[in-house]
Amino acid sequence: MNILVINGPNLNLLGIREPDIYGHETLSDIEKWLNDQEESNCHTITWFHSNHEGAIIDRLHEAMGNTDGIIINPGALTHYSFALRDAIASINIPTVEVHLSDIYSREVFRKVSVIKDVCIKQISGMGKIGYLEGVKKLSIISK
Repeated sequence: MNILVINGPNLNLLGIREPDIYGHETLSDIEKWLNDQEESNCHTITWFHSNHEGAIIDRLHEAMGNTDGIIINPGALTHYSFALRDAIASINIPTVEVHLSDIYSREVFRKVSVIKDVCIKQISGMGKIGYLEGVKKLSIISK
């Protein structure tokens, strides 16, 4: 299975940005960790990060025809990007929304996800394990 993992704005600052909320691991640490998990071994996982909404939408469009599932941590785009929502809905690739922190126990604006309804699952508050749970969910639906 070909899985695309997309990380949105400010996730390149993991390990530096608010470590009390997001932890001390970098995005590279999480990437290496997930790639080393037994559940990931039978998949080809491609990683993409951008701080730009349009670049993320372009990457979603490029996934058509060569990607079986997507895991996306859209960062703050979660809460207001109807363009990202429409892109996910348009490409017809099973997508799992992941958040390192529990968005439902944080600020009021973070409790709203405009993309949740176009994803097959939302995983929030499990840290890096959320990415692994995303791989597992995509594996189940691909069978």
